[in-house]
Amino acid sequence: MKAVLVEQAGGAEALHLAEIEMPKLDKPNQVLIRLKAAGLNPIDYKVRQALDRFPVTLPAVLGCDGAGVVEAVGEDVERFQAGDQVYFCQAGFNGRQGTYAEYAVVDEALVAHKPKSLDFHQAAAVPLVLLTAWEALFDRVQLQNRMKVLVQAGAGGVGHIAIQLAKLAGAEVATTISTQEKEDFVRRLSADFPIRYREADVVDEIRAWTGGEGVDIVFDTVGDRVFSQSCACCRVYGELVTILLPPPEVDWTDARVRNLQISLEMMLTPVLLELPEWQAHQGHILKSAAELFDQNKLEVQVAKTFPLAEAAEAQRYLETQAPLGKVVLTID
Repeated sequence: MKAVLVEQAGGAEALHLAEIEMPKLDKPNQVLIRLKAAGLNPIDYKVRQALDRFPVTLPAVLGCDGAGVVEAVGEDVERFQAGDQVYFCQAGFNGRQGTYAEYAVVDEALVAHKPKSLDFHQAAAVPLVLLTAWEALFDRVQLQNRMKVLVQAGAGGVGHIAIQLAKLAGAEVATTISTQEKEDFVRRLSADFPIRYREADVVDEIRAWTGGEGVDIVFDTVGDRVFSQSCACCRVYGELVTILLPPPEVDWTDARVRNLQISLEMMLTPVLLELPEWQAHQGHILKSAAELFDQNKLEVQVAKTFPLAEAAEAQRYLETQAPLGKVVLTID
């Protein structure tokens, strides 16, 4: 089968298309999927840049998100059969293979039936960002009706899903964006208070929006200096959840004085640490999300598609352009 490989750490040029052996079902709980599309995420190029920091087997097939058609199932698989259209998120860690390929073997627990209302390209754009936003807002913190929430970078992959989930929960949502196009986009998603972070002081804007108190929850999808800004945007006894490690030079004064609850979110943990119960939880989230997509309560934005052979260009585009929504590889 065709697959995009990386053999040594480096830039996007380290990726190359090759013919490799088709994967086989090694365990009774696995599903063989013929991939139709693969979603790209920042973790893909972070792994490519520092292969020694991740439990990958070289040459490695990168990619976490996939959508396609079930080809075969292991003897213990109960929820799927050949011909089912599915989507999933499975990082190529601990002997697994990623999704930049024509086929992949995936643990059944991580797979869900594809939303009927989405094509394969749209479905492949969903899993990692949906799981990240869902776990952040509903597992790490307990988002509730009428809370005020700040989503940092609301037009990005994780951010645009987080806005929609927060609105479904009944929250009022502020979000940071950079351009008029992105402001129009997040307003279409029903964001209540877009903030042009290049033109306004985000902390001042949030304090004005909340009558000086700050928001109940901040969801930081950016990291670095934005983490400190996020602390300052929280109300006293508020909550902050971030998908990045806080920078080592962070000033914790605001967080300490305001008695904030700080949470970390990394949706790859169940595969990284081999946690079957949490893998099943993620599969259940994808099943629940599929119902929301089919009820027109969620949507996903695909910024651009590239053929599998142009995976290097696709990663380069994602890494440098800060696209509106997700980048996807098409697999014929």
